[in-house]
Amino acid sequence: MPPSPPRRYALVGAGARAGMFVRAITGDHADVAELVAMADTNPARLAAHNRRLATPVPVYDAADFTEMLKRERVDVVLVATVDRYHDHYVVAALEAGCDAITEKPMTVDAAGCRRILDAQRRTGRDVRVTFNYRYNPLHEAVKRVISSGEIGEVGSVHFEWLLDVRHGADYFRRWHRDKANSGGLLVHKAGHHFDLVNWWLDDSPSVVFAAGRLFFYGDQGRRHGYARDYDRAHGATDADGDPFALRMADEPAMKELYLDAEGHDGYHRDRNVFGPGVTIEDDMAVLVRYTGGASMSYHLTAYAPWEGYRVMFNGSRGRLELEVVESDHVAPGAAAGVKGEPGAESTAEKGFKRLLVRPFWAPPREITVDGLARHGHGGADVRMLADLIRPDAPADPLGRTANAVDGARALLTGLAANESLVQGQAIRVHDLLDLKDNR
Repeated sequence: MPPSPPRRYALVGAGARAGMFVRAITGDHADVAELVAMADTNPARLAAHNRRLATPVPVYDAADFTEMLKRERVDVVLVATVDRYHDHYVVAALEAGCDAITEKPMTVDAAGCRRILDAQRRTGRDVRVTFNYRYNPLHEAVKRVISSGEIGEVGSVHFEWLLDVRHGADYFRRWHRDKANSGGLLVHKAGHHFDLVNWWLDDSPSVVFAAGRLFFYGDQGRRHGYARDYDRAHGATDADGDPFALRMADEPAMKELYLDAEGHDGYHRDRNVFGPGVTIEDDMAVLVRYTGGASMSYHLTAYAPWEGYRVMFNGSRGRLELEVVESDHVAPGAAAGVKGEPGAESTAEKGFKRLLVRPFWAPPREITVDGLARHGHGGADVRMLADLIRPDAPADPLGRTANAVDGARALLTGLAANESLVQGQAIRVHDLLDLKDNR
């Protein structure tokens, strides 16, 4: 049989993250995929992406999204907008007869999640969520060990994630600082981690309790002695010498996508992390009970001196420990850097990765994991995009591809945690959204 024609992709949301999708479709997977259009509220960002293409594609204002889908005969929509708008574009894509691939989180509230699940059930179209952490070789190795039964039945999980003062601070200078846009770090960032645990355990959250606060950023910076009196870094003399100030004029890609685009929408990518308007937390603790009986204690810190995470599984036959130090410190002068991933800016920043099985009545055994890359979340981005885009992708025994129900499960842990912060009590997940009809 002759090969099928490439699937026609359109992108909505033309920020920095969109570049990953554009490069994949027009580069590695151009034999099976074609980028046919892009939409955004800001024409300068659309133009910036088009300048990097050998053959520019038609661009549309986001208000003309459905017209774009019809006119360009789109098969698949890539959603990379501000998180609060994900459900709007996913549902519109499904109702137009397209499949959708959306950045995580799938949306930022239970109502949006319900709209996506209802639209998928009604239309029969496909929704995928880009949980790239599933594709990290380390995380795949964890899945294999747990699935093998080597540590027995998992009784509890302890998970700690540290964002350093370069990476963590960046959430407090851009649109994520407003919980209405991002759902806060328990939805936007920790959704990755909650999805990993759901996937590792093949389970779903049932009860969630959380405690958290804004301790370091926002108006707390004055109490700790870090605050300076400027609204945004560009053009502010008070930002000179501030290790938390982002200097977009020094970063060509940032300048093109954001600084040069400000005239169209007034969006400032370089807000003062200690300025007013921060409504998200930077220090959060979460307790989760899963339907299968296991529990998890989780902590996210967004102002750490080093970047990395530790996750430990206590089982009926032993214990599994994963420790990842992505950078052991933030190098001087790199606190506000945005190049690459944490730890990539300076060779002085060291890191390591260790996966250890501790069986009962036997010495610990370290598991060697091959295939890790320095960039792209350990090589996960490249592997995920191949799985999502290529129709000839091999069958995946690990079940890494995340659908809309997976997106909802990860989202619900964070939403229940946010609700617990408000109510000061444990939240039953099915009171927010019952997924039994979507299994």
